[in-house]
Amino acid sequence: MSSTIQPAPPDSTGRTKRVRDRRAFWRILLAVILPLPMLAKGIHYMLSPVGGDVTFTETVTALEAHPDMLETLKWLDAVFVVGLIPATIALAWVARRGAPRLTTAGGVIALTGFLVGMPLMGGVMTPALVTVQHDLDPASMAALDDALHHEPLLGIASLLFIVGIVFGLGLLGGALMRSRAVPVWVGLAVMIGAATHPFIPNNIGQGVGLIVAAIGCAGVSLALLRMTNDEFDLPPQA
Repeated sequence: MSSTIQPAPPDSTGRTKRVRDRRAFWRILLAVILPLPMLAKGIHYMLSPVGGDVTFTETVTALEAHPDMLETLKWLDAVFVVGLIPATIALAWVARRGAPRLTTAGGVIALTGFLVGMPLMGGVMTPALVTVQHDLDPASMAALDDALHHEPLLGIASLLFIVGIVFGLGLLGGALMRSRAVPVWVGLAVMIGAATHPFIPNNIGQGVGLIVAAIGCAGVSLALLRMTNDEFDLPPQA
């Protein structure tokens, strides 16, 4: 007895389903986000009435003298905290093809520091800010602040965060320079602005450093906007 194999019935629609290409959305989104964290934190430093390494009491006193500025500072800090990780990913994404090893090293160091540091260090609502905004007892909050500063877990998180900023973003700036995906000055601005600002002694200088980094990030944003979707990533599969 012979048997025949019936061909599969044709798709009822008579055509294959079209896959929507979202690469332009992700490319433009990363380009928009990229300069915002450094720009926001740079402005935050320059507007902050708290300069340099001061005590908790001095910080509270300075914030109490500028109550109208607290909401602005808080939201600027929030932009930095929320946007830093996607901005770092965007830097690595642009540099990865031209300098894969250096990008991997910088990306791993930076993202490890940020993923560990930001969830553990307390976010934008610092004890001094909360004390002023909610009229809390300064002595009690000073004790809380002191306890947090002596907590080993937070000390490790803070150290890793600084390592991520200085070495991670510094290496990513070098990777951008080597990749030739952007002009050399763009990578140099990211490297110098991000990696040196923790060592500048006053808040104005630190703010200027981060503004320089933001200018470099804006140069990377421009490179993202100029890319074709095929240069940005592989097309979607059906």
